[in-house]
Formats: sequence, C-alpha cells, structure tokens
Amino acid sequence: MELGLASLGALPPAPPLAGWLARHSLSPWLNKIQNHIYSMPSLSYKVPSVTECHASLSTNYMETSQAVDLDWENLGFGLVETDFMYVAKSGPDGNFSKGEVLPFGPIAVSPSAGVLNYGQGLFEGLKAYRKTDGSILLFRPEENATRMITGADRMCMPAPTVEQFVDAVKQTVMANKRWVPPTGKGSLYIRPLLMGSGAVLGLAPAPEYTFIIFVSPVGNYFKEGLSPINLIVEDKFHRASPGGTGGVKTIGNYASVLKAQKIAKGKGYSDVLYLDAVHDKYLEEVSSCNIFVVKDNVISTPAIKGTILPGITRKSIIEVAQSKGFKVEERLVSVDELLNADEVFCTGTAVVVSPVGSITYLGKRVEYGNQGVGVISQQLYKSLTSLQMGLVEDCMGWTVQLNQ
Repeated sequence: MELGLASLGALPPAPPLAGWLARHSLSPWLNKIQNHIYSMPSLSYKVPSVTECHASLSTNYMETSQAVDLDWENLGFGLVETDFMYVAKSGPDGNFSKGEVLPFGPIAVSPSAGVLNYGQGLFEGLKAYRKTDGSILLFRPEENATRMITGADRMCMPAPTVEQFVDAVKQTVMANKRWVPPTGKGSLYIRPLLMGSGAVLGLAPAPEYTFIIFVSPVGNYFKEGLSPINLIVEDKFHRASPGGTGGVKTIGNYASVLKAQKIAKGKGYSDVLYLDAVHDKYLEEVSSCNIFVVKDNVISTPAIKGTILPGITRKSIIEVAQSKGFKVEERLVSVDELLNADEVFCTGTAVVVSPVGSITYLGKRVEYGNQGVGVISQQLYKSLTSLQMGLVEDCMGWTVQLNQ
C-alpha cells in the first residue's frame, strides 16, 4: 500500500529517497534491516521504493542502526535533528487518522492556520531513557496523554486518545532509537504537538488539527546540572491569572514568560519565579517548572488551582516523597515562607529535580545551605532518576519498557 505525504494535505512532498538517505547517512540501512519488538502489535518492515519513501508505521517504517556521532559527555539541552517524526491529522469529526512516521523536516501550513493566528496549540514533554541492558524506558506516557486531552478540551481542540498517544510515542521512539543516549549520559526528549492546522479567518476553532511528535537527545536543561540554580522572584510580570489557561500546556503560556526570563538571564539569574496575580505574595511556578520548599523536613508546594501546570514530575516527586515517609503539603505557599525555607528545588520533565541555591526578591538575596543542594532534594532526585533509568525496581508501575 502506497502512502504519500500528499495524503496529509498540509505537509510538503517528501524528498527523494536517495537524497534523504544521503543526508542522513542511511545508505547502509538498505542492506541491514533490524526488527524491533515491544508491547504493541508486531510490525513488518519493507524497503520503500524511490517514490515511496515513507509509510504508516502501523505497517512499516525505515530506520538505521548506524551509530550516532555525538559527544554524549557534553550533551546540552538543545535541538538535535533526528531521523523521523510522527504525523496524524483530524478533521471536523475529531477523529485522528492512522499516523505516519516521516523523515524529520519542515511542514507546510496555511498562513491562516488557527495555531498561527490565534495560538490554538498545545505541547507535551516526556523522556525515554536507555537501560544498562540496552532496552528503552518511557516514563508515565499515559499521564502526558491525559494532560493533553484536558488541555485540548480547554483550547477547543480534539485530542488523540490515551491509547493513540502512547502508541505514537512508542513508534516515534523506536524509529529514532539510535538517538537515545547511553545510560547516564542523558535522555531522548519527546515533544508531542497538537495544533489547529486548518485555515480560519474569523476567531473560531480550526477545521483541521495536526498531531506531531519529534524527538531530540538532551542533557541537562540548566547549564548548572544538579548544581544549584539562582532564581529571581518576578514583581512586575505574571505568568497566569485565575480563569485563564495557566493550568494547561498551551503554547501561549510560554511565549508570555520570555520577556521576564530574558531580563533575568541578562542579570545573571537562571530563571524567574512567578507570584500569583491576585495577591502578589503566593508562589506559582518557575517559567517551565514547579517549585517546592522544605522546612523542618516538611515539603510544601503550591496547590493546583487552575493557574499552575499540573506537572507530571511534580506529581511523581510528591508520590515518591510520601512513599519515603515525608509529609507533603499542597497549599498556598507565601514568598515569606520561601525566604525562610531550609531548602528549595524545582521539578519538571526537562529539569527533573533542580536544587535552588539562591532566591532574590525585591533586591534581597537569600542563599540556602550546603551550596543549595539540600539533603531532601538530593534524595528525591536520586530516587526518581534511578527509577526512570531502570536502575532500581519500578515498584510504582510508572515505566514502560520498549524491547529491542
């Protein structure tokens, strides 16, 4: 069965196979095809013809076992273009088509697309890790799927089902498996996107939606790594307000923090911590991660009430901490409590757990002991990352193994 890019409408024609193979150094693949088995229906693979350089992954896809030439020891958090991306579309009926795995590259979209004109778009972020035996682990992908469904409802968009989402993630990772860093050298960051790709002029939901997943190998999000970061509390800008979209992962939430973040980084800070828009005294979150404070061995974090993103790493850290006997409170946390804390740390898919070394608020700088790497944050970091990388038994049932 021949499946061309033309069937996707908004996407450009696929490049000739020979040229694409040359750019990606994949010629050796033509003589070496390796099957992969994981917890999905078995797949069959075939070598496409020159005019058929891609096909639905549910039946077949191209891959290469050629080693990746990357400096794994110095891998930062930036885009590294990989081999393939996943694409599926939905029309007005809200049902997504069977997706395809295509060579990674630009897509064509109408200038009047809903995502470009009205910001009708969401994204997710999750990671894949390589175990010491070479197999690959996903971390709680169904949680990302559920969060995308919630966000899509808020943004008047259809969303893939949990099963479709997780299936697409698995397929994209397996197609790009050579880009998963060695154990302990980083992870494969997975970026699902959902956007209103259909053309609109008046303010209205788009008539068509595109679901895309691409991946990139990454190292630490903050250049400091597990070393402490330095935050400034923002006293002029706000990230979200009650009744808005702060509680979903819509694209506009992130563009709006760039101004304050740029100013803060220009002054030498790692990032910005936002306060609530009503009282200007309660903690909300950092630009792209949640915040925790520790006092007398009690862990506190701002409660989820519509203005704060319900982070999956946040949720996992809370559950890990409780399993270790720590008391965890989800409540209003004032900036005064922050300044008097024993230790402070951030959580997020990109950062995992990042200790905070100092907080600056209204010109006052407060530093935390032990160079900012608190005992509790260190313990929680080790527990969570060991589970994510398969170094310990997953008693929580959070990881999904993809066998080679």
